[in-house]
Amino acid sequence: MKVEIIAHTPDCEKIIASAAKLCYSQTGIDGIMEGLTPEKTEKFINMLVSLGHESPFEHVSFTFGIEGVSRAVLAQITRHRIASFSVQSQRYVNKESFTYIIPPEIEALPEAKEVFLQAMEEDRAHYIRLASLLKEKHTKTLVDGGMDPAAAEKAAEKMAFEDARSVLPNACDTKIVMTMNVRSLYNFFNLRCCSRAQWEIRALAEEMLRKVKQVAPTLFKKAGPPCVSGPCPEGKMSCGKAQEIREKYQNM
Repeated sequence: MKVEIIAHTPDCEKIIASAAKLCYSQTGIDGIMEGLTPEKTEKFINMLVSLGHESPFEHVSFTFGIEGVSRAVLAQITRHRIASFSVQSQRYVNKESFTYIIPPEIEALPEAKEVFLQAMEEDRAHYIRLASLLKEKHTKTLVDGGMDPAAAEKAAEKMAFEDARSVLPNACDTKIVMTMNVRSLYNFFNLRCCSRAQWEIRALAEEMLRKVKQVAPTLFKKAGPPCVSGPCPEGKMSCGKAQEIREKYQNM
């Protein structure tokens, strides 16, 4: 897994503090950035967090480049609807050399890993065979319709990928560019850093949180699962390790 912040709103903490300043003072837009020292900026952000006033956090966004995650993660992450996504297309990209993500529980059990690896290679073989058969069919149809053979072959290849991808597994790798504002990131970390989240998206969320903390430590000092800043909401489903988890995220 590789996660990088490829862009973010500049002066992000100060931007949020200026929005809060406008809400709580008579200052006009010409003066909302004035006098916002690091100390005052931190004070504004802490006040907003304590009040639960989160709309100012929507003025700042982060764009992440993500590689080495599975299509299973993609299915989960796109449920976070207040975000923007660009994803590597299986329709236009040849995936005969796809890599795959092995779940830790399968990796730890030799017999299970052997079955998993065999399944991945069978999927690859089926994909290659289907793509070849479909490409041949589409090429003939296009050439018979009057298209130049070279152009027909190129077009047929893309048409073949469109249907051959149906046999690719959830474990197949993908690449994502994702943009979220800070308020949405709070929600994302709240849900996906919890120990009850699926292992891969939890690992992704934790790496994203490490990255944003390096850029804006004040903004994200209390980000993470709910138990970092309050009681665990999971009831009988709680992992029972709230104190251990708080220490983990405070030291992240």
